[in-house]
Amino acid sequence: MHLRLTAIAALALCIAGEVPLACAQQRLGQVQPQVKHFKLGALDLWALRDSALIVPNDGSVFGLNADRAAVTNVLRAAGVSTHEVTLPVDVLLLRLPGHLILFDAGWGSEGHGVLRQSLASIGISPDEITDILITHSHSDHVGGLMDAHGRSTFAKARIRMSANEWAFMQTQDETRALASAIKTQIQTFEPGQPILPGITPLALYGHTPGHVGYEIAWRRWRLLDIGDLAHSSLISVAKPDWTIDYDNDKAQGARQRRQQFQRLAATHELIFAPHFPFPGVGRITPAGDGFSFRPEVPSEQ
Repeated sequence: MHLRLTAIAALALCIAGEVPLACAQQRLGQVQPQVKHFKLGALDLWALRDSALIVPNDGSVFGLNADRAAVTNVLRAAGVSTHEVTLPVDVLLLRLPGHLILFDAGWGSEGHGVLRQSLASIGISPDEITDILITHSHSDHVGGLMDAHGRSTFAKARIRMSANEWAFMQTQDETRALASAIKTQIQTFEPGQPILPGITPLALYGHTPGHVGYEIAWRRWRLLDIGDLAHSSLISVAKPDWTIDYDNDKAQGARQRRQQFQRLAATHELIFAPHFPFPGVGRITPAGDGFSFRPEVPSEQ
């Protein structure tokens, strides 16, 4: 997801009457710190709450190549509000020998982010994070890399992202200052090869030019952090071919969703989806001409 204006800036423009759509399209939600621990084989992982975005069902974000009535039907069939869609902003944490790894860094202070409080609730400080693996450079995934004073939040961490995404991030007005603050910590890669033991980035281009997912593998267990391959656990999954405003290349984003969901439904691989209802862990299953998301948190045993 990509909120192009901060909440404060958007509110100011709404009051001034300059960009009424900024008022109507989306607003930040308030969440409390929360953590869910689970196991992938012998590996310890935690889903961490950070923030939320509330998007109205007005045809401006979901189903751009469908229509509002069709989107409403999907929401109504699921028994949820047909007026708006809540998109959590969550983060994954993984412990490996010698590594404490965050997958993305949430929204930070501008997005009312509570990632640091979620980490503190399990006794982890920012200085303990050794690696941060970025799916893409939209503000709700990288905003937490910089504190309110313009300094790197996780000063001791190596920050890894695809070479394409790092190049893209440095050209965007909303992330240029952040890129400057973290540039000495950046290590880029080309997707397709392991970058840490058992962790392989997969190219999922479309949402952004360098968007990746991260597959975590331990023996026979697999989990894919899908990043922003999909946003709504209902709309994006049931209708993967519907385009969404947040995708940089909307047609490519839709093709990626269809292709990856077909693969995930066949392999039964676990996923972590940072915008699905907390804790965002489960499996993709076939459903009609689309798919469904089945929440499933592995046992801690």
